[in-house]
Amino acid sequence: MRFFSRKLIKPTDLNAHGTLFGGAVISWIDEEAAIYVLCQLGKGNIVTKYMSEINFVNSAKLGDVIEIGMETVKFGRTSITVKCEVRNKFNKDTIITIDEIVFVHVDEFGKPKPHYISEPANE
Repeated sequence: MRFFSRKLIKPTDLNAHGTLFGGAVISWIDEEAAIYVLCQLGKGNIVTKYMSEINFVNSAKLGDVIEIGMETVKFGRTSITVKCEVRNKFNKDTIITIDEIVFVHVDEFGKPKPHYISEPANE
C-alpha cells in the first residue's frame, strides 16, 4: 500500500458527533483513487463503476492528520481495481478500508474501452 495524500481534519469535516463525517472521507477516497488510476493508466476518461463495502474501523477527530493509501488489485480489459486504506498519519490506526474500487476506461460516448495496460506503473 502506498500513501499519497494527507488531509487535516477541520471543523467543516465533522459530523454531529464531532468525528470525521463519512461522506467527506468517501469523497476524498473517490478523488484519490481516480487520480491513482489515471496515473496507472497514463490516460484519462475513467469512471467509478463500483465500490465494495466500506469498513469504518476507527474514527478521526478535529486536528487529526489522515493519509489515504491505494494499491492496485488487478487489471481487466477495460477496468482497473484498487484497494484503499485510510489511516491516522501519526498513530497508524486504520480509519477506513475498502477492498475494491473499480474504475472503467470509457470512450467519448461513455462506453467501456480497452486500456491496453496490464501492470501497474512505477511511480
